[in-house]
Amino acid sequence: MLREYRSIAEVAGPLMLVQDVEGVTYNELGEIELSNGEIRRCKVLEIDGKNAVVQLFESAVGINLSDSKVRFLGRGMELPVSLDMLGRVFDGLGKPIDGGPEIIPDKRLDINGLPMNPAARDYPSEFIQTGVSAIDGLNTLVRGQKLPIFSGSGLPHAELAAQIARQAKVLGTESKFAVVFAAVGITFEEADFFISDFKRTGAIDRAVLFMNLANDPAVERISTPRMALTAAEYLAFDKDMHVLVIITDITNYAEALREVSAARKEVPGRRGYPGYLYTDLATLYERAGRKKGFNGSITLIPILTMPEDDKTHPIPDLTGYITEGQIILSRELHKKGITPPIDVLPSLSRLKDKGIGPGKTREDHANTMNQLFAAYARGKEAKELAVILGDAALTEVDKLYAKFADNFEAEYVSQGFNTERGIIETLDLGWKLLSILPVGELKRIRQEFIDKYLNRQE
Repeated sequence: MLREYRSIAEVAGPLMLVQDVEGVTYNELGEIELSNGEIRRCKVLEIDGKNAVVQLFESAVGINLSDSKVRFLGRGMELPVSLDMLGRVFDGLGKPIDGGPEIIPDKRLDINGLPMNPAARDYPSEFIQTGVSAIDGLNTLVRGQKLPIFSGSGLPHAELAAQIARQAKVLGTESKFAVVFAAVGITFEEADFFISDFKRTGAIDRAVLFMNLANDPAVERISTPRMALTAAEYLAFDKDMHVLVIITDITNYAEALREVSAARKEVPGRRGYPGYLYTDLATLYERAGRKKGFNGSITLIPILTMPEDDKTHPIPDLTGYITEGQIILSRELHKKGITPPIDVLPSLSRLKDKGIGPGKTREDHANTMNQLFAAYARGKEAKELAVILGDAALTEVDKLYAKFADNFEAEYVSQGFNTERGIIETLDLGWKLLSILPVGELKRIRQEFIDKYLNRQE
């Protein structure tokens, strides 16, 4: 029998103080029963002797201190998991919101998960095809990797996220592939876009969706990514599936963390975010990876909108330290109508060389990738020079590089949000664009590959 307390001393915004408690622990779940029988949920944020500070999941409106009672449930927040989760839509606390039945669980898992022993990690080395040339060809995603997308407000990161969720697959294996999608603090319109896109394309059949809307409580925003990663751990390590986790938007998660931290009167760090923001983000990101002895894996793509497009803002800055690279969306390319507007030069996948080559993609992949990067960089320099000094200042080779840069953006980077390109098609397109340049300029590609692939494109 759970003990009930009628000792609520104070309610301040989303926080409540309960006095004279016994045996209550940090992060424990509780229930508040109002005088009319309504139940509201809460979580223990702080224990000081016999006083417990709890955070409400719902509004504090209507709580009468003398008539309400609190029960602590003796456990942290848990997610009921089973294979029936696939194809379903849940709220940020793991409750179904698609009109379907409750999940009959195989087990209940603590949403904070268990840290993965570094010695038990397996090195990411298998190529994941997203169907997006700028990622597959130049900043390759590898199974078990953490590769964030840095975006800005108004840029089409939602469309790119939906495209990756729809198209991603592991080539050359028969293993099952699933997508866990967590939307954190988004508008109803965005949530409706994701759900309808997943249903329209059939991607929902292999996906689990967690939707937390902007008008939901801040504390629910903090639990949503953990719900998603818990579902991913179950599918990956209990059911041997390759799981791609997409979380959008990490900035909303960090804002919720700052809100809760301010309510607890903690000493703020950079820009008002709590000093433990790095540690907190790491507890999310480091749940991705591969484990020795397990067939399944978790690959993570967190999406974050950089406030004022500032890469040095604490959220993208700390994310960059923890993850293996970043895909950066460019406002300039977006204005040009290039979709997706991926800025390939500052983007980076630190594990790209581990997932490409013979038996994974194709033997010429590494060489063509380096050559495309170099040629695009020089083409952009040539275009900047032409703006300052005029076209007459360019050599004939510079003009070819400038032409290459324009064609590269228009054909290679810009492919639309509904086009899926296989890796061979992406590599062949790279060769077609490189044929614009004189053969003598292809200094980063071995001669045998030039002989084998360049002539095929003419």
